[in-house]
Amino acid sequence: MAQGADLTGSVQAVLPVGVRYLDPEPAVFEAMLEGWTRQQHSRMLRETTIGECVRLVRRFAEFTGQYPWQWVPSEVEAFISELRSGSKPVAFSTVRGYQTTLRLFVEFVTDPRYGWPAECQTRFGMVPSQICHEWNTVTHSAEFEGQPARRALTYDELQTLFDAADDRVAQIRGRGRKGSLPALRDAALVKTVYAFGLRRREASMLDVADWRRNPRAGDYGRFGAVQVRYGKAVKGAPPRRRTVLTVPEMDWIVEVLQHWVGEVRAQFEPGGHGAMWMTERRGRIAVRTLDEAFAEIRSLAGLPAELDLHCLRHSYVTHLLEFGYPELFVQQQVGHSYASTTAIYSSVGDEFRNRLLEQSLQRQIKEGTPR
Repeated sequence: MAQGADLTGSVQAVLPVGVRYLDPEPAVFEAMLEGWTRQQHSRMLRETTIGECVRLVRRFAEFTGQYPWQWVPSEVEAFISELRSGSKPVAFSTVRGYQTTLRLFVEFVTDPRYGWPAECQTRFGMVPSQICHEWNTVTHSAEFEGQPARRALTYDELQTLFDAADDRVAQIRGRGRKGSLPALRDAALVKTVYAFGLRRREASMLDVADWRRNPRAGDYGRFGAVQVRYGKAVKGAPPRRRTVLTVPEMDWIVEVLQHWVGEVRAQFEPGGHGAMWMTERRGRIAVRTLDEAFAEIRSLAGLPAELDLHCLRHSYVTHLLEFGYPELFVQQQVGHSYASTTAIYSSVGDEFRNRLLEQSLQRQIKEGTPR
């Protein structure tokens, strides 16, 4: 058996033996992409992830006008320069992700075990080589690479946001227009995202059956906790699960959820559908719909456009810390693997820090510690 014949994604697995192509360059390139797709499937990556990776490689090939065995490092530099130019340059994290994807693809086609170098040498007299090196790629030197303008909302901003969400319902009803039910859903959903520190997909994928009683918080009834079944997954692993407890400082969410489940949701006529957040077409709400609803509410509230739905999760982390919850508890509530990630999400205010400083000074005075 030829070397690599038993490997998923090898030349022997995707290119028919003995076939002579009239136009071999695109045929071999398509076979490479098919082989890489199969290799990624064997790593248990999600279909959406694989699709995005393949589309990026196609996009890069179209930009260069060349095939992988012709690529050189300067093409990567020109591609990134193009992405970083213009009125809307891509973020550093996006650039790093693109470079990582291209590096992984080239690693695949340059690995002799899969047979692509030998195939390219035989057919074209050239072999692919790595084009992404430490001297032309972004270094992950900072913990946080997001937009600096994104931050936690203040308590006043949160109140303004929630008031705008409620006013939106009244405005739609007052104009006698359709859409008051989705507006009610959006108001409850935005409040739930904040009250439990949820990611967008985590919120959209919730079912009514995911809500749990907490024996230590009987007053909250069935809304004492929520089981998040579609937490952020690491590559090659299924979505992570966690249980988020309802905290006393946000127990106002219980009444919101009771009203939604007990009265409003039934008006969407969900039938046997288990989704927590329904659409008027009796389906599960999409992540894009969450973003669009938040953007409209944020605009009505007059808040900065840089604040997006994910900022509510930052707000949740920050406010739990300001309430005095231990960092480990906060980390477990939001499903972070590392405490350093939770720290990035927090942006406690001056009042909270001054209070800690005063407490420290008072302890020193009480204990007679010299300053």
